[in-house]
Amino acid sequence: MIVKSVELLAPAKDYRSAVAAVDYGADAVYIGGARFGARQAAGNSAEEIARVVEYAHRYGVRVHATLNTLLWDSELEAAEAQARELIAAGVDALIVQDMAYRRMNLPVELHASTQVSNRTPEGARFLGEAGFARVILERALSLDEIRAICAATTAEVECFVHGAICVGYSGRCFLSRSMSERSGNRGACSQPCRLPWDLTDGAGHTYMAGKHLLSVRDMNLSAHVGELLNAGVTSLKIEGRLKDINYIRNVVAYYRRVVDEALAVRPGLRRSSAGESIPDFGPDPAKSFTRGETDYFFAGKQPGVASFDTPKAVGEAVGRVGRVEGRRFRLEGTAELAPGDGLCFRAGGKLVGTNVNAVEGAWITPNRMEGIVPGARVSRNYDHRFTRSLEASRTRRVIPTTARVEVSARGVAIRYTDCEGIAAEAARAVVLDPARNPEANAVALRTQAAKSGDTIFAVRGVEVCGDGWFVPASLVAELRREALQRLEQARLAAHMRPAARPEGLAAVYPAERLSAEENVTNRLAERFYRDHGVREIERGLDLAPTTEGHTVMRSSYCIRREIGECLRERPKLRGALFLERGTKRYRLEFDCARCEMNLVDCSAPSKGN
Repeated sequence: MIVKSVELLAPAKDYRSAVAAVDYGADAVYIGGARFGARQAAGNSAEEIARVVEYAHRYGVRVHATLNTLLWDSELEAAEAQARELIAAGVDALIVQDMAYRRMNLPVELHASTQVSNRTPEGARFLGEAGFARVILERALSLDEIRAICAATTAEVECFVHGAICVGYSGRCFLSRSMSERSGNRGACSQPCRLPWDLTDGAGHTYMAGKHLLSVRDMNLSAHVGELLNAGVTSLKIEGRLKDINYIRNVVAYYRRVVDEALAVRPGLRRSSAGESIPDFGPDPAKSFTRGETDYFFAGKQPGVASFDTPKAVGEAVGRVGRVEGRRFRLEGTAELAPGDGLCFRAGGKLVGTNVNAVEGAWITPNRMEGIVPGARVSRNYDHRFTRSLEASRTRRVIPTTARVEVSARGVAIRYTDCEGIAAEAARAVVLDPARNPEANAVALRTQAAKSGDTIFAVRGVEVCGDGWFVPASLVAELRREALQRLEQARLAAHMRPAARPEGLAAVYPAERLSAEENVTNRLAERFYRDHGVREIERGLDLAPTTEGHTVMRSSYCIRREIGECLRERPKLRGALFLERGTKRYRLEFDCARCEMNLVDCSAPSKGN
């Protein structure tokens, strides 16, 4: 039976976050280099990434570097230099958006970023034929769509399972660029989708005012991991390169457990790295940053995925306000609150927050009483005790190992073999005396050989051969340290970086024309597409002086569907609709055939564009 490897892929903002991701169970981490990554605030030097590589590879954990922004012609040389610097640092793959990297003859796997807007079987098939080792899917896909893509391509398929959702199709969103000089395709998104907007008819009538109409909840597909594996997904990705280390610890530990449970009943699948991580706390993703959980469109397009009242963390639901007495309230619910907890309340469509000052049974004394009325729903967006347990966590990841001690009159040898069959040995030729108490001598040998100290190994069994000869404890300890150090070096040496896949020049792109929204912005990318059958290529929209008149967002999310006014269901709300904020205005276009919503920039040109 062919066994496929499955990867739990975690984000890393820096070296410390990467170490946490590895320690708490990730099979791979993705991290940004100094430039050309989609998170400018999460850049790292090649030296820092080399440290990450060394730490990760000891466990067989892969390191993927993000170079997933678009490039100008003037940046091609610097981008290639950055790519080769990261490859020299030891990364296992580069995550890229710009097809220029496909033309740089880089000796490493290339993964097609979600910024390539991978959402069709035809597109995924092309990328696999064109030499990409992996395609990273758009977040808005259903299980049926994911299954069809997996069946269509020879490339591995990576799917987001947790974290923030881009409401527009990744790599096809220009909303930030339309409002400022900051482009999400250049790693500098200003996140205008999280801002409050007015929904209007464009002629002075406002239907909804000051609501976060484009802000969707955060993804949690932990209940669907088994279905994704059955569909053919081999990499399960957690979003969050800007999240703090406590988020990494908690969410990675939680998904490690979920993925392991799914693998346990699927003998044709195995995890792609080695080691055991047993967290010293109870992982719970609801206690880390979340705007509220959603499986988005995994089961098909449906309403209830947005968070109109706030783009901030709302946390876990803990109950309702029962009674209010003076400066305190009675909580109706089963959660145990503690001083220092952060709470938020929903009442009358308004969301307000406060901190807990004191707790007496079910009676809570908050820092302020605004919005706290009987019946108000209560959520905890900061669990003080849980956060302290994360900060105090000292979870270690260990490689299960066995030892064999062989003793004779002429010397002693210790051989360690890890759970993947990698072995290392240390020996000394020395004249030994007969043991006065062979049984006690054997116990001492086992005890010494079983120690692993602060190494990455956990010795789970020791076999002793030749316990009739006395070996000084100091010599056994010396050999143990030497052998375990060699075993760690052997693990590093055994890590093999996947070979680069050649570009399949016979692959045909599934369209003959690329619009400005496909955003081809340099000569190498243009040459790539033309060589694969594209005849007409418009100048990339990120190169244009203004986005006026252009579609600046395409999305599977639909405001009409979200507010119960779907055009397919005899809506009361007729006529043109617009999103407005200050001087910015966007016309909403509804493509019912594709079940998509588009935003067209109708703002007057400004000096900022």
